[in-house]
Amino acid sequence: MFEAQPQEELEALMKGDAEFRQLLQRHRELDKQVLDAELGVLPLDDNTLSRMKREKLYAKDRLLRMYEANHH
Repeated sequence: MFEAQPQEELEALMKGDAEFRQLLQRHRELDKQVLDAELGVLPLDDNTLSRMKREKLYAKDRLLRMYEANHH
């Protein structure tokens, strides 16, 4: 996520907005955990995995809205 955006913009937003920074960190954590679960490295039941995927999607949507609000 945010690969297409200039790194300087992303870093400035992370420094200036604690909520954005925390949400991005949480999204990255969830991304890793979901991937590990799908690969069988992290044993999770289906309900937990589904909840994590929903939380990750919510975080992504919120991050994108925050980014857009800051750059328009």
